[in-house]
Amino acid sequence: NPGACKTMISSADAAKAISDVRGDALVVSTMTPNRYWDVVTTNKQRDLPIFGAMGKASSVGLGLALAQPDKKVLILDGDGGLLMNLGVLVTIAGKQPENLVHFVFEDGVYFTTGGQPIPGAGMFNLAGMAREAGFNEAFELDNLEDLVTQLPEVMSATGPVFVSLKVNHDNDVPDFYMGNTGKSMRELMAHLQS
Repeated sequence: NPGACKTMISSADAAKAISDVRGDALVVSTMTPNRYWDVVTTNKQRDLPIFGAMGKASSVGLGLALAQPDKKVLILDGDGGLLMNLGVLVTIAGKQPENLVHFVFEDGVYFTTGGQPIPGAGMFNLAGMAREAGFNEAFELDNLEDLVTQLPEVMSATGPVFVSLKVNHDNDVPDFYMGNTGKSMRELMAHLQS
């Protein structure tokens, strides 16, 4: 039962662990993961936060990975957002971007919009879906020690790579802010062209 795991990773710790190994990777983040990423990122000019397009960070991340094949691209997605665009797993696998790592912060709720449970919470296995869709590697991690230990393998694997992170939220949750995706895209484009 995929929902049976009792241990979880703090979302803040997950974001920090990813930040520690990101190097010069481009990072596409959205919704709940973006709250945490904005606090820990040390390379904002290579970040692309997605606002007002729930479920589409994975599609934007795929486009970026295809357009920049010489750069590692990390997607920081939420489980609710991924469920809104589940077909993207097949699309990503079909394109086989070797430079793409798709992290999903799996908390079982639509956290940013009020904590409503996502449909079928605990009944499905996102890593299994990604594996069956054709991702080269799929990981499911539910504790910080395993995450930190596995991240070098995750980052060096030939993509597409999928990582389900079973996360929870501490009491000190960063505020959600709404930025401008178009502005963020123009800033990243200018940075990549410089």
